Amino acid sequence: MIHCFKLGGINIVLDVNSGSVHKVDDVAYDAISMFEISSKEEIVCSLKSKYEGLTDEDANELFSEIEGLKQCNKLFSPDKVASVAAGRQVGSLKAMCMNVAHVCNMECSYCFAGRGAYGAGEGLMSLEVGKRAIDFLVEHSDGRKNLDVDFFGGEPLLNFEVVKDIVKYARTIEQGSGKKFRFTLTTNGLLIDEDVIDFAHREIHNVVLSLDGRPETNDMHRKSPEGMGSYDLILPKLQKMVSERRGKGYYIRGTITSKNLDFVNDILHVADLGFAEISFEPVVAKDEEPYSLRMDDLPKLSGQYEALAVEMLKRRKEGRGFSFYHFNIDLTGGPCVHKRIAGCGVAAEYVAVTPSGSLYPCHQFVGDEQFELGDIWRGITNGALRDEIGKWNIYSREECAGCWAKMYCAGGCAANAYNDCGFVGGVYALGCEIFKKRLECAIMMKVAEA
Repeated sequence: MIHCFKLGGINIVLDVNSGSVHKVDDVAYDAISMFEISSKEEIVCSLKSKYEGLTDEDANELFSEIEGLKQCNKLFSPDKVASVAAGRQVGSLKAMCMNVAHVCNMECSYCFAGRGAYGAGEGLMSLEVGKRAIDFLVEHSDGRKNLDVDFFGGEPLLNFEVVKDIVKYARTIEQGSGKKFRFTLTTNGLLIDEDVIDFAHREIHNVVLSLDGRPETNDMHRKSPEGMGSYDLILPKLQKMVSERRGKGYYIRGTITSKNLDFVNDILHVADLGFAEISFEPVVAKDEEPYSLRMDDLPKLSGQYEALAVEMLKRRKEGRGFSFYHFNIDLTGGPCVHKRIAGCGVAAEYVAVTPSGSLYPCHQFVGDEQFELGDIWRGITNGALRDEIGKWNIYSREECAGCWAKMYCAGGCAANAYNDCGFVGGVYALGCEIFKKRLECAIMMKVAEA
């Protein structure tokens, strides 16, 4: 399987199964596009009618090069991954989303967590539950050394003292267990102070900071309980936090809705504020929500991603570049084969834990009782659910069979699929199209800079 596309004035051919990327001229682009659906004679006739001066010798040389690439599995290569998927088994835990606070000090209109309470009432995680959650992760992480924990909410800084104590407890476990914890903190930024900054610098591998871009965009959705916009309150705190990271990981995380379909302006606004690590996610919401994205928005979204890629290349040449999370791609190695097949490992290698200790496949399923897996004391008691979610991958989803992007999206997000079509084994159609456009942009940027 191949995927041919033109972007940024470049002709690109992706060999799906091998991951090989080829930058080609117009003649080669057309020949490769027709190579497996037309005869050599038909292709040569088509090329000679389109490209004046093309000789039989030129065409034969081109065909020889294409055949050579095919023979060395860099074009039209066979699928060698399907057999791995067939024998794939549920692995041990490697990551946990720790919802330390089911309460929030903001009321963002698009919040999937229902203002932080997940529809189950407000609550803070106790240190006892936090310690037991760490123990559970260790106990079910057979064979793994590196473990990831994301402090999430609600707003986790509303339970900051417990966060600090959980980290302290985990560090004591590292000393004798051979495990190494890597912590992430996701925060709206309102409670950032010197104590938080110092702690994050010492203990937190990555900080995710929420900001939706321009003041008018941010304040449209990200409001205080009193209805006040948050931009002016959080910006100085985010800037101070990032300035003190001193090279450690962070992301400014924004949301794309139907109200900011010109989201490139929001991303560039964030970049112009001095933030170099940026991630903007499309909102996933029911169609009746006024801010939801619909398939009709796809042309505008696609155009914005293309414009962003071009602007990023320009800024990099000028020495003022920045990173956009969804354009980050490794064409020389990339994710391991299991991650390419099944993605984040939801319910199998990754779980979420609530303040009361209940376990869910991931943070986006929290609060929906049909997706409760068990708890941190009894373990996984709903093994059927875990197995059901775990079986879905790029080879078990019919929609993925002929998709050129499947080796990069791993079938998409199970929670987004469920929220869109009511089935974890389905696909979120708009999300698929957005992903493919972002992937084309990411590949184009790599080719342009090669």
